[in-house]
Amino acid sequence: MKKLWQTTYDKLEENFVIHKKNTMDITKVKVHSILDSMKPIKIFTLLIGILWVGIGAIVLSEIYTKSFSGANKFFLFSATFQVLLTAAALLFYIYQLTKIYKVEVYDSILTTQKRLAQLKISTLWATRIMFLQLPLWTTFYWNESMLENGNWFLWIIQGLVTLSFTYAALWLFFNIKLENKDKKWFDLLFKGKEWTPLMKSMELLKQIDAYTESEAEHNPGI
Repeated sequence: MKKLWQTTYDKLEENFVIHKKNTMDITKVKVHSILDSMKPIKIFTLLIGILWVGIGAIVLSEIYTKSFSGANKFFLFSATFQVLLTAAALLFYIYQLTKIYKVEVYDSILTTQKRLAQLKISTLWATRIMFLQLPLWTTFYWNESMLENGNWFLWIIQGLVTLSFTYAALWLFFNIKLENKDKKWFDLLFKGKEWTPLMKSMELLKQIDAYTESEAEHNPGI
């Protein structure tokens, strides 16, 4: 009886280990496939951003070096900050792509979870920085003639628009964080191919952890 019990126990342990390994391997493959689906949009956004920043940098350098005195300072400074903020966001996109490409099927669950967490944080930071551009889109068309010849009604309207965009930019910058991920506005902003696959991947890895803990509780000797 003792030998039979030991044989049965050994088979259960072996089956548990095999089942656990198969489940983890399948989950890793799924996560890797999901993350692969993010690469095209990340690469496309990065290429468009590099093109935008490159053209902007060339145009601005020409203005600064050849026609600064006669240039519209509102446009010049608004465009400069916009290009700088876009360049900063691109650095996060490069970082995200490196993290995505580093995720391998043979990585441990812990390693993959760590890289996904870093990817999630960098995605939030890239979005926060991009939203800081909002007020700049309401000031680049200002000019001296507008200030000298405009009437008070137009100034009030323009002031309200710029202040509203500034408030929205700052509010989003300080509120785009993990604590608000369950809010409707957060879901509206981040629902898409740059966020949803990431959260789905993290959820799959969470399920593996929960499954492992559950099996350990039901089979404490294994």
